[in-house]
Amino acid sequence: MLNLVALILLFPLIGTAINGLVGKRLKKETVGYIACGAIGLSFLVSILVFCGLLLLPPHERLFEKELFSWIESGSFKAEAGLQVDPLSGIMILIVTGVGFLIHIYSIGYMHEDKGYHRYFCYLNLFTFSMLLLVLGNNFLLMFIGWEAVGLCSYLLIGFWYNKKSASNAAKKAFIVNRVGDFGFILGIMLIFLTFRSIDFTEVFHVASQGTFAIGSFVLTIITLLLFMGATGKSAQIPLYTWLPDAMEGPTPVSALIHAATMVTAGVYMIARCNILYMLSPFTMTIVASIGAVTALFAASVGLVQNDIKRVLAYSTISQLGYMFLACGVGAFTAGIFHLMTHAFFKALLFLGSGSVIHAMSGEQDMRKMGGLRHHIPITYKTFLIGTIAIAGIPPFAGFFSKDEIVLESLARGNFFYWSIASVTSLFTAFYMFRLLFITFHGKSRAGHHVMEHLHESPKSMTFPLMVLAGLSSLGGFLGIPGANIMSHFLAPVFGEQGHTEISGPGAGVHHSEGHPYLMMIISTAIAILGIFIAYHVYVKRPELPKRLAERFRFIYKLLLNKYYVDEVYDILFVKSLKKISVMLWKRVDAQIIDGSVNGVARLIGRFGDILRFLQTGYVRNYAFYIVLGCIFVIVLTALGK
Repeated sequence: MLNLVALILLFPLIGTAINGLVGKRLKKETVGYIACGAIGLSFLVSILVFCGLLLLPPHERLFEKELFSWIESGSFKAEAGLQVDPLSGIMILIVTGVGFLIHIYSIGYMHEDKGYHRYFCYLNLFTFSMLLLVLGNNFLLMFIGWEAVGLCSYLLIGFWYNKKSASNAAKKAFIVNRVGDFGFILGIMLIFLTFRSIDFTEVFHVASQGTFAIGSFVLTIITLLLFMGATGKSAQIPLYTWLPDAMEGPTPVSALIHAATMVTAGVYMIARCNILYMLSPFTMTIVASIGAVTALFAASVGLVQNDIKRVLAYSTISQLGYMFLACGVGAFTAGIFHLMTHAFFKALLFLGSGSVIHAMSGEQDMRKMGGLRHHIPITYKTFLIGTIAIAGIPPFAGFFSKDEIVLESLARGNFFYWSIASVTSLFTAFYMFRLLFITFHGKSRAGHHVMEHLHESPKSMTFPLMVLAGLSSLGGFLGIPGANIMSHFLAPVFGEQGHTEISGPGAGVHHSEGHPYLMMIISTAIAILGIFIAYHVYVKRPELPKRLAERFRFIYKLLLNKYYVDEVYDILFVKSLKKISVMLWKRVDAQIIDGSVNGVARLIGRFGDILRFLQTGYVRNYAFYIVLGCIFVIVLTALGK
């Protein structure tokens, strides 16, 4: 089994090496075949590994193998090893499966790009890094994958590095993530100091044995530090600002890294550390609160955005907030379930937006679109399915996963979480159907030149859309109430109710209560209300948005400018740090450090100038100095006697 797992990592690494070293000398078709073939083989092996897990009894669904001794220093020891269990099994299917479809899509989308081989090299490297993150058997190996996906994100966001906005977005993503990663590193250090190990199995075994009391101070600090890393990687308040700017990268990159896989790393990490988090109610409250507020905050910003990819970017932030809300109230299964369905419909929506942009000759402003459903029917139909799925309309995938989070937030959390989740659902349905209606319905607002070249995308781009549309339609049935396959499969990791069973003072398993079918009806009604409002405003009365924007100008501008958070950050952090840096440069570096070094140099120069007068070059002067020296020695000798 674990030999197969090693192949999952090996194939994308081989693809990276080939396209990185000799890809420039290969034909574009060959580069595409190598990159897609590598991920396709990883996906096939992932299916075999996943089926191997299904064939085993639930309590035996864990494989772990140490490959070699990696680091040994004093009492610190880190083994390089792989671990497969139900949680990582689901993750490798998502990463390789959705990744494979996006690789195929990229063949058509990036075909004319000069950096074709470089793009696929980065894409394969990202897939390897993400797989390393989810398959590593200890915190340090997870962190290596964590940092590697951050590097790949930087390379892919700034792929078009000649474009200043792209290079700035890449630097912003890299720097903001370093802030969160600082906390993650400290958390790993504290884990070793506390448990004398960084191996998942050892750490979680010790934590589950009642060694630590519920609310343990040290575990609270550890979990908060780890969550700090998650807020950066998964774009939660206050470290979310990099994700909307990351849309400067190619659209398939947005689909893979910033919707389906990389940004879910924080959710995966918290789910993996569920035992530690269950022992810290305070951190759980923080996780749930940050997730809920982020979900509502980002959804409100998405209500008025006009760039098609930025609407989806804020939607991603909002949906990630849902996942953190689920984890924060202890419904880890619901969080992972939504992670999976979100990968399907959000990848579909991003790739669909890429198909729209491709048809519109690079245009991303929705105000310059309209009436596209007749010109790109496959893109429209698949995009419609993705929109229905994210809005939460049954029986599409998003309905089941979002409904479970809303239900669990009420049953395991409180009314505050439920109300925020419900309002966010209303906003989500509204802004997604707003996007659909403005882009595909009504009259065309595109220019004459764009309309002349308007066409459906090639099969290499529409095929992944259709597959993802099918997954977005059917994927939710894995978590249907009463026969929750996801819950049973993940039970060895989270417990039967989506909670981890732990022993110790105050420990216990909370069980869901409430009326799931009533909540399903309420959730559906909320989503339908959002769709109805969007239809009324943008289809029935298209003149209404402008009037509403003028009437509520303050609120409209506040949302359009994203609550001015970027501007506030710029004043508080960017400009202030720049001023401090300039002050240190001028005062400390230039005056003290350089001044002292230059002062010594000038002193020696002056001393050299004095000595230079002794070096005249005349023999008679040197003879005079010798005689003078001899006289001086004789006088000293005489005085000494």
